[in-house]
Amino acid sequence: MYTLLVSLVIGLFVALLFVNVYFRAKVLKSYGVLVRNRVQFGAAHVFNRRRMEKEILPRYPHCRREIEAFVRHIHYTIRMATVLIVLITALGAVLMYYR
Repeated sequence: MYTLLVSLVIGLFVALLFVNVYFRAKVLKSYGVLVRNRVQFGAAHVFNRRRMEKEILPRYPHCRREIEAFVRHIHYTIRMATVLIVLITALGAVLMYYR
């Protein structure tokens, strides 16, 4: 049981690293396109869809696809990292309890 839990924690940690590297590459690719087109917006726009549609997308209609891809990748990265961190913490707590 202990070996299985340790293996799961190590596997989840490796998955967290993979997710970080994979989505960092995706986010940086989208970010590079946005920088080349001089698209500027803040974190408030990334996390508030209505504000993004109201303030940013009308100013940069030619970059709509890239902006939406960037925001989607950021959201997905945060979601996946949160889930993996919660799983790692939960399994770590179980390991501490059974040790």
